[in-house]
Amino acid sequence: MNYFVGLSLASNSAADTGLAIIDEYNTLIKTDKFYTMNDIIYFFDNYSSLKQSKICISLAWDRTMLNGKWRVLSKPYQLVSTNSNMPNIDNWTQRYSPRGCDYFKTLEQRGAEIKRFELYLTRQNMKLNSCYRERTPADCKFLQQTLKIEWGIDLPVNMMPMSQLEAIVGAILAKENTYNKNNIKTISTFKDFDVIDVINCPQKTFMLY
Repeated sequence: MNYFVGLSLASNSAADTGLAIIDEYNTLIKTDKFYTMNDIIYFFDNYSSLKQSKICISLAWDRTMLNGKWRVLSKPYQLVSTNSNMPNIDNWTQRYSPRGCDYFKTLEQRGAEIKRFELYLTRQNMKLNSCYRERTPADCKFLQQTLKIEWGIDLPVNMMPMSQLEAIVGAILAKENTYNKNNIKTISTFKDFDVIDVINCPQKTFMLY
């Protein structure tokens, strides 16, 4: 039995990190929330099915405070690292945080298969993006209903935390990477981890293998 783990990694302990585990039959095994890296480490150190699990971990945004409002606004959107007139002071062009990368390497050494993914790009390519502002209650409700109705994930009636829903997206991607590698592409690498995404939106019934 394979298990598919999604981890929606927050940029720091002020925000919650979501965890979701599904099995081969599309059953939601577990969801949880963590805040500190110690919480994440404690879970995986005591996770008995690590070698049977395929794990997808989202890239965490680098939320480092910067000098100047324009730098804060430019950081996620503009590729300026190659412009000699804009020196990279205090790593202000660094988009993603290396949070947890050293520990995730130790999980690989213990037999886990780990991939990284860019959450918002994967949501877009899987037709899971909405017309609402990201991470608002309306966006959260849209994602939960879409995962439940169109993707067949058995979710509770009450609204789930957004971090856990985002983790389910990672678990779905991990399953697609296991059963349909022809539909997976490596878009980049980050700290020696492959960052993967789907080529085309998978069929909604792809999980019924």
